[in-house]
Amino acid sequence: QVQVVESGGGSVQPGESLRLSCEASGITFSRACLAWFRQAPGKEREGVAIISHLGVTVYADSVKGRFTISRDNAKNTLYLQMTSLKSDDTAVYYCATEPRWCMLRGGEFKTWGQGTQVTVSS
Repeated sequence: QVQVVESGGGSVQPGESLRLSCEASGITFSRACLAWFRQAPGKEREGVAIISHLGVTVYADSVKGRFTISRDNAKNTLYLQMTSLKSDDTAVYYCATEPRWCMLRGGEFKTWGQGTQVTVSS
């Protein structure tokens, strides 16, 4: 059974940084397409960043230049380094894998984590 578990969320002030982690099991991690999504209260879930098994990355316009997605295949772990955080980044962040297509939009991801809360507030 494929599982992904997020960690690293928390409360920070605007301008600060945070790193999220997502540990995966039950898959051949090095061949997996992985992504981060987020959902803010009252808003639809949106794709944040995606990384292919070859390490190709795509970001949402709203986080380009501030967030970095990366993977450690030896540790079966996906990361999201978030810098210059804004109040608009407040959301529950989800890790996802097993897409039908390795795309940030329309990828039809099959496996999701439980999410980790990120709150950016002064």
